[in-house]
Amino acid sequence: MGSVYRARDLHFPNVVKLVAVKEMINRAPDPLVRKTIVQNFEREANILATLNQPSIPRIYDYFTEAERSYLVIEFINGKDLETIITETDGFLPEEKALGWALELCDVLSFLHNHKPDPIIFRDMKPSNVMINQQERVVLVDFGIAKPFQTGQKGTMIGTEGYSPPEQYRGEATPLADIYSLGATLHHALTRRDPRLEPPFSFAERPVRKINPAVSIELETIINTALQYNPEDRFQSAEAMKDALMNAARKTGALNRIGMFTASIQAGGLKPLWTFTCEDEIRAAPAQYEGVVYVGSYDHNLYALNLADGKFLWKYPTDGGIATRPAAFDGNVYFGSEDHRLHVVNARTGKVVWTYFTEGRVRSSPRIAENHVFFGSDDQHVHAVNLLTGRASWKFETAAPVRSTPFVTNEAVFAGCESGEFYCVDFRGELKWRYKAKLAVTSSPIAAEGIVYFGSLDSSLYALDARAGWVIWRFRMGKGSIASPALAEGLLFTGAADGMIYAVEARTAKETWRFRADHQISGSPVIYKDSVYCGSADGHLYCLEYRSGRLRWKFKTQGAITSAPLVYDDIVYVGSSDHIVYALLA
Repeated sequence: MGSVYRARDLHFPNVVKLVAVKEMINRAPDPLVRKTIVQNFEREANILATLNQPSIPRIYDYFTEAERSYLVIEFINGKDLETIITETDGFLPEEKALGWALELCDVLSFLHNHKPDPIIFRDMKPSNVMINQQERVVLVDFGIAKPFQTGQKGTMIGTEGYSPPEQYRGEATPLADIYSLGATLHHALTRRDPRLEPPFSFAERPVRKINPAVSIELETIINTALQYNPEDRFQSAEAMKDALMNAARKTGALNRIGMFTASIQAGGLKPLWTFTCEDEIRAAPAQYEGVVYVGSYDHNLYALNLADGKFLWKYPTDGGIATRPAAFDGNVYFGSEDHRLHVVNARTGKVVWTYFTEGRVRSSPRIAENHVFFGSDDQHVHAVNLLTGRASWKFETAAPVRSTPFVTNEAVFAGCESGEFYCVDFRGELKWRYKAKLAVTSSPIAAEGIVYFGSLDSSLYALDARAGWVIWRFRMGKGSIASPALAEGLLFTGAADGMIYAVEARTAKETWRFRADHQISGSPVIYKDSVYCGSADGHLYCLEYRSGRLRWKFKTQGAITSAPLVYDDIVYVGSSDHIVYALLA
């Protein structure tokens, strides 16, 4: 019915951007069949357009020419799992299959929890599982995927051998994908193609009887996924992933998965570009309209081309810059240890206005409600009007403010170096305060009525955003100045004990922890399904955020004390070795 081509996108003449072009040739003689084929193709385009997940290729375009329809999608440079199984001498290592299974559970969980309707893939099999050059899974061919509606029967569609019994009756539910994933893992670990065997006969060829190297734990999981009756299988992709994680921990495969992935990725990880400043980079970078802005302790704010790192301009101050810039309406805002908030034109680097405080500005600016909010060592939180450059109000605190304010639609939150944490209204009047035992340098984050922040007293706090009372307190090994990040109900932070922590935002239950080789001073950043965090050991770490599994680490020649920027699949990070690095995410 068609072909898939590798093509170059000529909308980008100065770079080689490869895409995949999927061509569907519709020569069905029956008009009704032709219409159905086109509708299925359009459905694939529409489904892909609503999905944003690292293991699902992005769609760029869809069009029809005469009797041929085309999808332009992300090009996946790699091999499908069926090819890998065929080309492998002997059996695949268990940790490889386990690592890919964990990622497939993640993408199925994403699809099955899709809003407004769950999406059933309906065709999980090795030929539809691509393994890219970074050894990551990408699920391809959504041609028969469909939104799931309870009680609705569909056509008998799928691939014989991989499809469960109910799918033959047109009753595909999320549990059908669980079965197909079990069949895919059975094939990967035994090299026995289920299309060549009687349907539903997996119990007659146990995994360990064919491949004794597979653990009993993993065989049990595969058997559960392959149960004939849907109610006897794992009842969700999350449940199957939990079982896989427990098996990996019990067998020791979890550590081998991390080392295997890291060795592959770190070994080939080279910067896309670097830029060298004249002193340490302790500030986080920011991007705006194709430009990355980063401050340095050489007293300059640099503007670099986002794509190639070419120098555009620099703006000199009279002090080191430790703040992340904020960009808005053509201007860039940042603080300096010269006691000033500087505002410069984003395109030219020319000064627009400056605002003086009585202390060093180490708190990054936050722009909201036509104001810029930031703290200063002068023991004030400042709210400055964007148009006039004049203070609308100043709120006095008990100590220097190095925490970046978090602004909601009704309050401003910030901590200070004496341990006080404040909630202030938009008139600059105190709503409530909370006292931690030591400094709150960590910048807060608020969501769903809760505000989170860390402290040098070794605690990560969750406070009620309206009243300021403690919901929970999570104890870390040492103090923290890292600013927490939040994604899908998980809270991520780092501490001076060298740990990156993931805890449940509602309950403070620890999900995982990852040990770096030195303290974590930089703040974690979430992008897609990964957490990126720098350490004083000079490494930038990339972890799978649901499990804490190491994907790769990149070594610089100095401590990383700031948060990275991740934008459009590229990570930008500065190091105390004076260099800004751009790396593929």
